[in-house]
Amino acid sequence: MGREFVDIFDEWAEESYEASVSGEDPEYRDVFIGYDNILNEVAKRVSGTVVEFGTGTGNLTLKLIEAGFSVIGIEPNTKMRQATAKRFPSIDVMDGDLIQFEAGAEHIDAFVSTYVFHHLTDVEKGIALNKYAELLPSNGKVVFADTAFTTEDAKQAQIRKERKRGFHHVADDLEREYYTTIPILSNLFEEAGFEINFTRMNDFVWLMDAIKK
Repeated sequence: MGREFVDIFDEWAEESYEASVSGEDPEYRDVFIGYDNILNEVAKRVSGTVVEFGTGTGNLTLKLIEAGFSVIGIEPNTKMRQATAKRFPSIDVMDGDLIQFEAGAEHIDAFVSTYVFHHLTDVEKGIALNKYAELLPSNGKVVFADTAFTTEDAKQAQIRKERKRGFHHVADDLEREYYTTIPILSNLFEEAGFEINFTRMNDFVWLMDAIKK
């Protein structure tokens, strides 16, 4: 259910998470190019009661709160969850993941996340999307931003590029976690009953803007 990667974030939460997303870490700089714009683009596409998966230290959470939305945070990593809860004591930040979660709300208007969906296998992605479709009203939204590739060949080319320039942590991430392709994602969203549009945000990240039919 994506929790096999939870422990990786313990060190990140303490030492290098904000440095990575702010572009200070040269190895991950390209992954997080336009990070603030990515957060803004996710936030401006939703409204109402919003469930955020993988709150991290609360960067997207802040955008959602500033927009006046009711935010429910879901975060499987204890240290990250504590960081968000400390930063935003007025909201609920609960233990859970992309599939196993209890939002505690009778009505949900949208699900959002950034840099999270790749923690699920493609089969699990489909399970998650079907669950969201069951919980959302008609015209409810799923807005995710995450690394994806146009084809499997494009993914392998990116891995080779990262190895060539000595960015082995990035290459290891791409090989270890469940980064998929736009055609697969498109099929998964459509099979779950969503209309989906993709917008490329940088060389890695795509914005996925889905509306329940």
